[in-house]
Amino acid sequence: MPVFSYKGRAADGDRVGGRLEADNASAAAQSLIRAGIVPIDVEPVVVRALELKELQRALGLGLPTIEDLVLFTRQLHTVVKAGLPFLSGLRGIAASTQQPVLREALSDIVMHLHTGRELSDCLSRHPEIFPELYVQVVRVGESTGTLERSLAELAQYLQEDKIVKDAISSALRYPMMVVIAIALAVGIITTFVIPRFAPLFEILGDDIPLPTLILLGASTFAAENGIAVIATIALTIFGLNRYATTQPGRRLFDRFKLRLPVVGTLVLQGSIARVLRSLSISLNAGLPMIEALSTIARTAGNVIVAEKVLMIRDAVERGDSMQRALAAAELFPPLVLQMVSTGEETGAMPEMLAEVADYYQRETSNSLKNLTAMIEPLLVIAVGGIVLVLALGVFLPMWNMISKVGAAAA
Repeated sequence: MPVFSYKGRAADGDRVGGRLEADNASAAAQSLIRAGIVPIDVEPVVVRALELKELQRALGLGLPTIEDLVLFTRQLHTVVKAGLPFLSGLRGIAASTQQPVLREALSDIVMHLHTGRELSDCLSRHPEIFPELYVQVVRVGESTGTLERSLAELAQYLQEDKIVKDAISSALRYPMMVVIAIALAVGIITTFVIPRFAPLFEILGDDIPLPTLILLGASTFAAENGIAVIATIALTIFGLNRYATTQPGRRLFDRFKLRLPVVGTLVLQGSIARVLRSLSISLNAGLPMIEALSTIARTAGNVIVAEKVLMIRDAVERGDSMQRALAAAELFPPLVLQMVSTGEETGAMPEMLAEVADYYQRETSNSLKNLTAMIEPLLVIAVGGIVLVLALGVFLPMWNMISKVGAAAA
């Protein structure tokens, strides 16, 4: 269906603009009039075969970050809390938004709100920006008249989720940079430095030390098959990425991540904290337990954890208590089960789940500190070992030649 860009004035006199789909310009103008917008200019949008913006969005680039979503949620909460006209407030947020994809999405949401749709329905039109849990919590807030509280809890949830993700990324960034630097250094030495010494080493004949033979072999292989090796690595990475997008591939990689030493525990703790906090905010917003667990399973971020959440949902649906369902999933320690049992008995399940999520967040922080303390000595040993091999490979034959020269002189 053709796309038209429009400019017009809303019922309150504010200038509005955006894009909409229609059969022709007249139909687009009629749609705007029905939405309460007086059209000023309606023009067809020329859609190119492949625009840079569309390519970036297809690759997942240029999408709003968690910070953008937190800022928007807090701004929307302020509009609702202050009692400002909702559409005017949302248009103001869209006009002040610097993130282009989010600004375009908000313009589309404003236009569809004019047609009488609910905010949650408008948000669901942009799943790449607003996750399903976000939409569900907003929908419950709209239906129960608690949108202000729902938005405040969503902003807090997104902020806590960002803290955990940032902490994990920060802890893993340093070792990754060191590993990449080591790989580059070894590649440069093997490709460019060792070949310069090769003619000198050949003088030794059969007396070349083992470390030097290894370096010479690696250097020769890299020189003769460098392009093939790079192409093979690139194709392997591409193939693994494609396989990871399939259901069996995602399951395999997610299980592998959870089984990694130290890092697997870290990933599991972060996933559990996210699931429990999501469940807490869902129940606090008034979402039924079964529906909340189904939504969380689709947004868990890890297939193995999602399967456990679905197991918990099925057990609760059969009539089991939440404590027994969590115990059957074999994912939570006894302390968590006791707190959940207390929450069921006192009717304070959302609060207890939030406490458990905070517990796991603290555990994740402690694990990150331990991970950093464990990785640093290992990196030092690895760097020292590589430097030792390179030094022995270069200097041992020189010492042998000096010894031969000394023996001949004597």
